[in-house]
Amino acid sequence: MKNILTMNKIAACGLQQFPADYTCGDTVERPAAILVRSASLHDMAFDPATLAVARAGAGVNNVPIEACTEQGICVFNTPGANANAVKELVIASLFLSSRKIAEALTWCQTLKGEGENVGKLVEKGKGAFGGPEITGKTLGLIGLGAIGGLTANAAAALGMKVVGVDPYISDAAKAQLDPSVTLLASIDELLAQSDYISLHAPLTAETKGSVNETFFAKAKPGVRILNFSRADLVNSADLIAALGNGSCAAYVTDFPTADVIGVPGVTAIPHLGASTPESEDNCAIMAAQQVTAYLENGEIKNSVNLPATCLPASFTKRVCVIHKGPADAVVSAIGQAQNLVANQRGDISYTVADVAAAPDAAAISAIDGVLRVRVLG
Repeated sequence: MKNILTMNKIAACGLQQFPADYTCGDTVERPAAILVRSASLHDMAFDPATLAVARAGAGVNNVPIEACTEQGICVFNTPGANANAVKELVIASLFLSSRKIAEALTWCQTLKGEGENVGKLVEKGKGAFGGPEITGKTLGLIGLGAIGGLTANAAAALGMKVVGVDPYISDAAKAQLDPSVTLLASIDELLAQSDYISLHAPLTAETKGSVNETFFAKAKPGVRILNFSRADLVNSADLIAALGNGSCAAYVTDFPTADVIGVPGVTAIPHLGASTPESEDNCAIMAAQQVTAYLENGEIKNSVNLPATCLPASFTKRVCVIHKGPADAVVSAIGQAQNLVANQRGDISYTVADVAAAPDAAAISAIDGVLRVRVLG
């Protein structure tokens, strides 16, 4: 029997993916795995029994990746599971940024009690909320992963010209793009062409604050920015200045911060991108299936800290070793084996071997650089 600790409410259809002898709940002790959505794990002391953490979503900012790696804990996310939900809100935000819909709705509430004057007041006041159509305009996407790719195709279907920049786009992702989508070589090219820019880049040391004064200076005057990636991609002070001087016409974000809330031109959405029942179900199911495969047979798919590793489903005994550096010493300690796999991601390696008899796990654990040893079967 294995315990699964749930740090947030996880969709029941996801928990049902675990074998019948698993126990899931928010109070279980010595969990083999942790399922989390938004709760922060940065101050958590992980139980030595914990083998995996699965984030039911794409971002893993709330998980201490380095600490997990050092303790031999595999961290999973669920890329693409909520992509359609976010894409739909991005498309809605194209209209929100153009037509001042949110402001218009708020203004209409002020007409309550005006009786027969409402019609005249509407006609008099509506001019403050006008804006351009999106058809024929250019949408630039910075990042063409699961969400960016779906957004590109949806925008193209709405009659927009779509351009994108993503130096890491895979051939498979390229093949899924609408033929009309143009891939550009640089962000500078994208800035010069785009009437709307949608951010889908990860938050890294290089991308933090990259939407800044220099960014707006290179962009088309009056550009509209959509941020459904991370708040810290945008330098708030530079954004507010750009909104004030007209360099930026509108900013829609799913990541409100205190400094942008209430600023004219900002539409702040309370992180609703993945808040659909379909998305929550998809993420929970994917997370549970990935954790189960890892706990039961050592397979790794969609890990953010360990190398992807596909393994045969059937085996008698299997030894799984997470370690730093080359696999030579680990392989030697395992001894005679079948279906030996040794994959590496950065300086972290994952060596798996099917064996006839259980090896000396203590001896393998004693090898310099070994972080975790598991013997299955």
